[in-house]
Amino acid sequence: MTLLVIFLVGITGLAASALFSGSEIGFYRATRLRLVLDALDGRRFARAMLWIVGHPQLFVTTILVGNNLANYVLSAAVVLATAMLLPGSELAEMIAPLLLTPVVFIYGELLPKHLFLGAPNRMLRAVAGPLLIVFILLAPITIGLWGLSVLLGRMLGERREKLRRMIARRELRGAVQEGEIAGLLLPVQTTLAQGIFAIARAPVTDCLETADGVPRAHGRMSRDEILALASRYRLPMVLVESPYAPGEFIGYYNVVELHMDRSSTPPAPRPMISILSNATLIEALTDLQEAEEHVAAVVTPEGKTLGIVTAHDLRESLWKHQSVEPTAMDPM
Repeated sequence: MTLLVIFLVGITGLAASALFSGSEIGFYRATRLRLVLDALDGRRFARAMLWIVGHPQLFVTTILVGNNLANYVLSAAVVLATAMLLPGSELAEMIAPLLLTPVVFIYGELLPKHLFLGAPNRMLRAVAGPLLIVFILLAPITIGLWGLSVLLGRMLGERREKLRRMIARRELRGAVQEGEIAGLLLPVQTTLAQGIFAIARAPVTDCLETADGVPRAHGRMSRDEILALASRYRLPMVLVESPYAPGEFIGYYNVVELHMDRSSTPPAPRPMISILSNATLIEALTDLQEAEEHVAAVVTPEGKTLGIVTAHDLRESLWKHQSVEPTAMDPM
């Protein structure tokens, strides 16, 4: 093997290391929406890249295997070149890979990651061909390792969708930020979207008002008594307690509507919907919006009432929370 061939092998290993290191960053930073648009536009490798991005475990396994092979090839080329230039010097063969480490770090790790971080979709499109070739060549190894990781994940109770949800959430956040930069979204819309991201998995009990502390009316109260109760506690809505089950609410009165009703006896209370205590804040707000109601009772799966939540409090929670970048350990 000539020195030129060894040099070309080493350059190939360095280029492969740069490809895998940059592609890993591009994978986490790429916007899937753009990949979908590219696929619909008929671009050659877009559909294949979209399929790869949709299988994160297989992608990460291929990147790790390929990066290890690339570093091994580069190290072997350095050792062979040193042995040819300085035959019989074992010390030189050990020192040469160490001296090459800064070069590998800069051109095989740091620079490609910086490029892919700045333009992930563009860079992934540029390297789509080599990536697909690598996927095919390494398929016998990576598919076996991928199957092993899936099996271990199931044995340890890990959910396969964890990484996929994390990536999808980052993509949504990136799309919102790009929309604001492009002028498609107002800052207030971005803030609202970030609040939705922040409370996406928060339980409805975070906004719960316990039943014990809620003023309530009963079926025998007159219209004036109900209005007096609302005035005393400054309530926009007055809950109506069941006469047969203390602590259970059968409906509520909207104080404005009650003021407009001039009859001597109060009308029938508005029905109150129930929301399970294991629901999220977003699910609770969605249920209230669909039912066009302002308040709901939070009940346990057994039917026990824990308290109430109002649409106003749920909307306020969207503005109080700020979005936090999830880590790899975030269960989303």
